[in-house]
Amino acid sequence: MAGPLVGVRVVELGVWVAGPAAGGILADWGADVVKIEPPDGDPARMFGRMLGIEDGSSPPFEMDNRGKRSIVLDVTTEDDRATARELLCGADVFLTNVRPAALARVGLDFEAVAAANPALVYGLITGYGERGPDADRAAFDVAAFWARSGLAHLLTRPGDTPPFQRGGMGDHTAGMTLAAAVCAALVARGRTGRGQLVSTSLYRQGAYTVSFDLNTFLMTGNPIAIGQRESMGNPCMNNYAAGDGRRFWIVGLQAGRHWPPLCRAVGRADWLTDPRYDTPMNRAVNSRELIAELDAIFVTKPLEDWAKIFAGEPDFFWSPINSLEDVMADEQFYASGGIVNVPDGEGGISMVASPADFHGTPWEPRSPAPQLGQHTDEILAELADRRP
Repeated sequence: MAGPLVGVRVVELGVWVAGPAAGGILADWGADVVKIEPPDGDPARMFGRMLGIEDGSSPPFEMDNRGKRSIVLDVTTEDDRATARELLCGADVFLTNVRPAALARVGLDFEAVAAANPALVYGLITGYGERGPDADRAAFDVAAFWARSGLAHLLTRPGDTPPFQRGGMGDHTAGMTLAAAVCAALVARGRTGRGQLVSTSLYRQGAYTVSFDLNTFLMTGNPIAIGQRESMGNPCMNNYAAGDGRRFWIVGLQAGRHWPPLCRAVGRADWLTDPRYDTPMNRAVNSRELIAELDAIFVTKPLEDWAKIFAGEPDFFWSPINSLEDVMADEQFYASGGIVNVPDGEGGISMVASPADFHGTPWEPRSPAPQLGQHTDEILAELADRRP
């Protein structure tokens, strides 16, 4: 086993994505994560079928549940509730994204669990927070993270309909937040000897994602305008199309540093003294004209040719707008550690890595996601061995 959390025992009662994502990160980092599932399993096991995958696999489920052990418990029954409580008495961490009212009904709320194991770190993800009129309201991340937080609105061009979120975006960021909070609470427990409740919500995660906008509005009362490509106030922070149809993003945030390299790259050094474009204010006033001129220049060459030109300007910052196929073909994606090999019998499965590395205690995945109840007998035997 490898990773900074080797020896940490985690119990997860999670469904769909957010809670299991947090557990998946901790499992990647070396923790022993026991996943409690109902007799019909975590509903996320159905993702493969929902995506039209016919071989029985579920890549999204594999991503968030690799390296875990699965035990089937029906926590609506007294015997299985007792087993769950016994598991928690020997655990360091409990992770859940089940609604608090439902947890209270089965005696797995924080107060009940902490009374039996005061050293336990209890990690909770909710839709909208633990207090307020919607504290127990059901939510997927499309609702709480994407729609209600303002994120979808801020990505909608005036007059357009809101864009659709990709699967699990808010869930995965909330899962990472909870994993970080759990680790911080474990550090605190090392000082105090006591666990605590740590929590986040999909709503808070969405608001933090757009906090650039929210905090500006909070402190000034003024919103930041929603950008439109054809009239961006800073044309050096915009996307363009090359002659082969591939799009790319120029990220010239610093006017004095990034404007001259752009002028040189497109062969228009005269723009440096052109009164229409010679200052950031003039470029903003004449942005439509400048963007149209840049559009006309960029379509004269394929992106491969532009990439070579851009490489000759160290202070020209840009990125291709990649498709999934482009990412899979990108040498840098692999060099940065974006793919891991998950052991599976005689061979292995390539999967996306969770996004953190530890250079003193490196982690590596241990196994694919468990079959439903695969480790039930093994875990029950371990509990029996721990009893006096």
